[in-house]
Amino acid sequence: SLGVVRVLVTGGSGYIGAHVVRLLAERGDQPVIVDDFVSGVRDRVADWPQLACDLADDTATDAVFEFLVEHRVEAIIHFAARKRVDESVERPDWYRAQNVGGLTHLLAAAERARVSRLVFSSTAAVYASAARPVREDDETRPANPYGETKLEGERRVAEFAERTGARAVSLRYFNVAGAASPDLADVGAYNLVPMVFDRLDAGQPPLIFGDDYDTPDGTCVRDYIHVADLAEAHLVVLDALFGEAPTSPVYNVGTGRGASVREMVDAMLRVSGSSLEAEVRDRRPGDPAIVVADPSRIRDELGWTARGGVDDIVGSAWAARQA
Repeated sequence: SLGVVRVLVTGGSGYIGAHVVRLLAERGDQPVIVDDFVSGVRDRVADWPQLACDLADDTATDAVFEFLVEHRVEAIIHFAARKRVDESVERPDWYRAQNVGGLTHLLAAAERARVSRLVFSSTAAVYASAARPVREDDETRPANPYGETKLEGERRVAEFAERTGARAVSLRYFNVAGAASPDLADVGAYNLVPMVFDRLDAGQPPLIFGDDYDTPDGTCVRDYIHVADLAEAHLVVLDALFGEAPTSPVYNVGTGRGASVREMVDAMLRVSGSSLEAEVRDRRPGDPAIVVADPSRIRDELGWTARGGVDDIVGSAWAARQA
């Protein structure tokens, strides 16, 4: 136990951010929030000091620096980013300005305030599609501009650590879903689980984008991780950054098990009792066929393993919606 740690969570009102804020608070740490509140839910973090700020704005560095100093922040968990693959394909320059620009301003503020612990939200989208589970040292070849902005972010984070002596880790998330409690449900209209449930609520068939991929059932295969497991991984990594033992610069956070989009959709149809059948549409640009984690590095080095499976994920997401 480190005593109370004061942690800045950027994007803390978002789906994953809010889960992490709650875990930090439950164990007695002090989260503070920087968020533009565009896609998050402000009520989720109403109890904590917050700065409404678009990190991509040129004024952000000064504003965040003052906030860090005011709250004596010791560590940062950086979630705030744009994350829609299709949108990044349409607006690549804007995505760079938002994701890389926002991170650059944050790091400048952190350096000035001498904050020396950082956890960065990266993504499995940095990898090329691969027939076997991907490891952290596999080739990175993003299939879309969103993935490129995150890979560039990892580089900036590593440079920041090298230059300042800070300790920093990038976490490559796989496909996050589920909810730890009803008020933290995923409301992102572009994530698979809420997207399917939204359509079922409207009496419309769920959509599958592409069933002609080179996979067992023709639909994309992904590694779906329960958001509660992912949130816990952040605390494990944060604690490691304050510990004595060295950490790797990058960890995959996934289950190591692939599930196809059709399997996920079938599980959602089952849990909701729907008799609708999925409708197949054309592929979306920028979607690789298979991306599944090899999570052995974080297990071996930090002792973290995901617990929830597809049924836990889908069941918790459905329960959150019903509530």
